[in-house]
Amino acid sequence: MGSIDRYIFRTTLGAFLLVLVSLTCAIWMTQALRDIDLVTNQGQTALVFVKITSLVIPQLVLVIAPFALVVAVSHVLHKLGSDSEIIVMNGAGMRPWRLLQPFLAVTILASLLLAAISAYVAPESLRMFRRGLIEVRTDLVSNIVQPGRFIAIESGLAFNIRERQPNGLLVGILLDDRRDPKERVTILAEHGEILKNDRGSFLVLENGNIQRHELKQRDPNIVIFDRYAFDLSQFGGGPQVINYSVRERYLWQLIWPDANDQQYKDQPGQFRAELHDRLLAPIYPIVFVVIAYAFLGAPRTTRQSPAWSITAVVLGVVTLRLIGFASTVLGVRYPLALTFQYLAVAGALAGGLYAIARGLIIEAPAAVSSAVNAGSEWLMRRAGAIIRPVQ
Repeated sequence: MGSIDRYIFRTTLGAFLLVLVSLTCAIWMTQALRDIDLVTNQGQTALVFVKITSLVIPQLVLVIAPFALVVAVSHVLHKLGSDSEIIVMNGAGMRPWRLLQPFLAVTILASLLLAAISAYVAPESLRMFRRGLIEVRTDLVSNIVQPGRFIAIESGLAFNIRERQPNGLLVGILLDDRRDPKERVTILAEHGEILKNDRGSFLVLENGNIQRHELKQRDPNIVIFDRYAFDLSQFGGGPQVINYSVRERYLWQLIWPDANDQQYKDQPGQFRAELHDRLLAPIYPIVFVVIAYAFLGAPRTTRQSPAWSITAVVLGVVTLRLIGFASTVLGVRYPLALTFQYLAVAGALAGGLYAIARGLIIEAPAAVSSAVNAGSEWLMRRAGAIIRPVQ
């Protein structure tokens, strides 16, 4: 790889990573806000919130990375074209295929990344995300340790604390038990703490009393204690069986599904559509880069505006991906619809490679150029008519 190739490779890779990280962080923040109840309602820390919600990032990268790559390639090609570097390299005898090589090197890295994410990383992260949410929402200890709120542990059993100190000590504890219709038990304690060990979870109370009031008795029986352990394990949800969705299946589970899997029996179309979508995930970056290079990689003069080419690249990749999404959705019920995304990808790839091989400069049709120029002139006239009275 020569110095020019290394320069293009570094520039494109850096732009790709910058766009990918920026877009992923922005979209992740919007997605994470949907689970803000982990902090507000479930009593979890910000660290737990970030840890759980960040597990959706691989799935976001799977969708964002092809578009981030085409933005990076378009940016570098536009920069090379506006600085007349493409014209100089073409005049020096560099063929279009030669200039395409460093872009393909970045594209192959992106495709390998997406292949790994599609096959294993994204399903595994979604599984961890599902398990994390279930664990948090069934964690009794984190739910009851919310000062100033009466928490119903279960029907007839309420819990309240006045304060939780930084060292984890609970102050001002009240536990009201009305589960037994013949007896009401109220436990008051000055302070206590949560203790977890191999035997389960316990609320260890200190300096308090237990008031037992039987239905037929006038006065309650009061027992004062220095230390009392209340078993919380009995209220845990216990182990739960998780039925993973189709999107949470590994690639090999989609290729060779278990014939006895009830979900596969009920939703074979979902398995089929998800499989084809996963198989095409590493192919989209290659096709997108070919489209971008076909429109922007040919040498142009400074008078030839790249606006049309950039617009065509955006429309091309968005249309191609929308065809893929539509084929996946329709393919659940109509298997033949899945072939449209392969035809679209193959057609775009063949057309792009043909334009690159022939060194074609793809320009807008004359009618489109005339319409754009007329629209620009009209806008300029309107802007001038608005500005003159103001002056």
